[in-house]
Amino acid sequence: MTQRHKGFVLMLLLGALAYVVVNPPIRPANAAAKASTTAVRQFPSQLGTVSVETVTSGLENPWSLAFLPDGRMLVTERTGQMRIVNAAGRKGAALTGLPKVSAKGQGGLLDVVLSPDFAQNSTVFFSYSEPRQGGNGTAVAKARLALKGDGGSLENVQVIFRQQPTIDSGAHFGSRLVFARDGNLFVTLGDRYSGKEQAPLKDNHLGKVVRITTDGSAPKDNPFVNAQGAKPELWSVGHRNPQGAALHPVTGQLWITEHGPKGGDEVNAPKPGLDYGWPQICYCVNYDDQQIGTGKSELAGLQQPLWHWTPSIAPSGLAFYTADRFPGWRGNLFAGSLKFGLLSRLTLDGENVVGEERLLEGLNQRIRDVRQGPDGALYLLTDEGDGSILRVTLAEATKV
Repeated sequence: MTQRHKGFVLMLLLGALAYVVVNPPIRPANAAAKASTTAVRQFPSQLGTVSVETVTSGLENPWSLAFLPDGRMLVTERTGQMRIVNAAGRKGAALTGLPKVSAKGQGGLLDVVLSPDFAQNSTVFFSYSEPRQGGNGTAVAKARLALKGDGGSLENVQVIFRQQPTIDSGAHFGSRLVFARDGNLFVTLGDRYSGKEQAPLKDNHLGKVVRITTDGSAPKDNPFVNAQGAKPELWSVGHRNPQGAALHPVTGQLWITEHGPKGGDEVNAPKPGLDYGWPQICYCVNYDDQQIGTGKSELAGLQQPLWHWTPSIAPSGLAFYTADRFPGWRGNLFAGSLKFGLLSRLTLDGENVVGEERLLEGLNQRIRDVRQGPDGALYLLTDEGDGSILRVTLAEATKV
């Protein structure tokens, strides 16, 4: 083998190792695991001491949670299950009716959100890595949630969007779902790792944010809807692997977090028709320490991140805080970290990120999702094989 071939093989191995480290293969959890009785842990913060209690454990690589109107949680597990967890931590049986998922690498059952009209139509939307001929790809489906006790089923499942092209990969699916105020749905889509050069191109869905209606069609005011050769669903281009997304509570602007390779994790607020730079520019290097794209961090016509983490924290899950339980945190942005097992609190001035506080350092659990609960607490999903739901409150208000 020539020295050039050895270097190429090493680069491939390093890349494969990197995405497995960020999202390790699914490990079956103990099916008999019961709600945890782990003692409440306390951590310092600028606001005061906060407490972290385990609501439940024994979940199989949970990826997302959504609160139902009655306060129960709808939780996805990458292995392909979706289930109900009540406030006391009791887990219901897996819902029936879900499609098959391609649960390899970072793939599987991913995000879930309720329809804005859930009270009237009981509809949920979810994303998953769809097995296809020749590979897989991120898909979005909607279904009617028919609950029966702590279980139930998904009925009338309809796939409304499929990322194209299909790629045989276990990496970089995205994918977060966020409803805009106008009722349209934002979907964040990864570059599938091997498709990074297609992220700036408009004839595909790799490394993009798309905006669709609830039936999967493209809204007429999407930026490229009349552009020849462009996918009409596109909203913004030049993304790598966005695994966090949330709507600003005041402006209604979409904010996202996305993984960089070695350094260069980003916070962006994607605007219609703009290019966010991947892979031409980034505050990063490749896993083998070689430059990526131009090797520059700025180029004319390409958008700068609002914040970036170097070294990478591997951000996943994103939430704006709007409740009264933590009055000093209202308007702050919270991002989970897979790599360091902490919660990053970002303070904002308009669309400028002006500060960061790193919370829960020493928790040492990979934070996959972050949600504000109806009780004003922050809820976190940890995605180890024996995954958990954690509840974060002020220590003074917590019964130990």
